[in-house]
Amino acid sequence: MNFAPTEEQLMVRDMVKKFAETKIKPIAAELDRTHRHPEEICRQLGEMGIMGVAVPTEYGGAGMDNVTYVMAVIEISKACASCGVIVSVNNTLYGHPVKTYGTEEQKHKFLAPVAGGKVEGCYALTESSAGSDAASLKCRAELKGDRYIVNGSKAFITNGNVARYCVLAATTDASLGYKGIINLIVDMKNTPGFHVGKLEEKMGILASGTAELVFEDAEVPAANLLGKPGQGFKQMMAGLDSGRIGIGAQACGIGRAALEDAIAYAKERVQFGKPISTFQAIQFKMADMATELDAAELMLLKAAWLEDHGYDFEKEAAMAKYYASDVAMKAAIEGVQIFGGYGYIKEYPAERHMRDAKICQIYEGTNEIQRMVVARKLLGTR
Repeated sequence: MNFAPTEEQLMVRDMVKKFAETKIKPIAAELDRTHRHPEEICRQLGEMGIMGVAVPTEYGGAGMDNVTYVMAVIEISKACASCGVIVSVNNTLYGHPVKTYGTEEQKHKFLAPVAGGKVEGCYALTESSAGSDAASLKCRAELKGDRYIVNGSKAFITNGNVARYCVLAATTDASLGYKGIINLIVDMKNTPGFHVGKLEEKMGILASGTAELVFEDAEVPAANLLGKPGQGFKQMMAGLDSGRIGIGAQACGIGRAALEDAIAYAKERVQFGKPISTFQAIQFKMADMATELDAAELMLLKAAWLEDHGYDFEKEAAMAKYYASDVAMKAAIEGVQIFGGYGYIKEYPAERHMRDAKICQIYEGTNEIQRMVVARKLLGTR
C-alpha cells in the first residue's frame, strides 16, 4: 500500500497551489462581494490543463488522472470555493458523460473546448419537481426527423449563466420513468428556442452562477444524443458518482481554508495576556478539524484511485462526498467560533467559508441520498 503521490501529481498540486495562493485567493473576497464570474481565472486554469484534468490530450485535456484532479480541486477551493465548483462541473458533470459516452465527433466538437478551458460546460438535470428523485423528469425531448424538440425548464444549474455547452437530461416519454431518459448535448449559444432564465440569489459560492434554463420548442440535432435512447439514466448516475468526488474535494478545500485561517488568527489573537492558541479549548477544536479533514481527503483519494483503475467506486464516492461535506461544515462553524465576533463579519473570510460549505451537503445529491446509496450497496439492493 503506497500513499505517496507520484512526482507528476506533486508537480501539478504544487503548481495549482501556487496559482491559487497568488492569483485566486487575493480576489476571492471581491468575487464573493460582486458575484462576478472569474472568467480570467478559468482561462488561465484552462491553459494549465485544470479544466479537463483527466480528459485525454487529444480532446483538449491534460491527460492526467482523477487523483491529480482531487488534489487540484482541494487547492483551488481553499482559495475560492466558487472557482472550485466551476472546475468540478467542467471536469465531471459535463466532462465525464461526454468523455465516456460521446462519439469521436462529439468529443472533438463539444469536449475539447471545455476541457481546454476555452469555454465552460454545465449539466442540466435538476427541475423544480425533480431533484433527489432524478427519474421523475418532466423536461420532454420529442424526436422529429433529425432533431429533438425540447420543452421544459431546469433549475439550479451551476455554470448555467456562462456555459457554452450543456449536457441536458430529458425524457422521451415520462411514463417510462428512468428508461425514457436521454442526455443531449446543447449548444447554449446556438439553439433556437432556448434561453437562460433567472439567476438565483444564493447564500454562498456567489461567484458561481446558478441559473434557470428554459426550453420552448428548442431544436437540438439528433446527432447530439449521447449514446443510445434509454441509456440516459445510467449515464446520469455514472456522471454523478464522478461529480461527487469533485464536490467532496471542494468541501475538503473549504474546510482546510477554515482551519488554516483559524490557526493563523488564534496565534495572533491575545486574550488574558496570551495567544488564544495556547488554550486547550481552542487546541482541541483545531485538532478535531485537522483529523477529520485528513480522513476526508484520504477517502476522496481512495475513491478517485478506484475510478482511475476501473473499479466500482459508487459507494466510496458517496461516502467521501457526504463525509467531506459534513466535516467541512463542522470546520467552518468551528472556524467562526475561534474567530469569535470577528468570524461573523465580512472583514475576515471565516463567514464566507461557512456560507460556502453548506451547499456541499446539498448539491450533487444531498447527504441523505448519499447515505441511501451507501446503504443500498451494503445491503445489495437498488
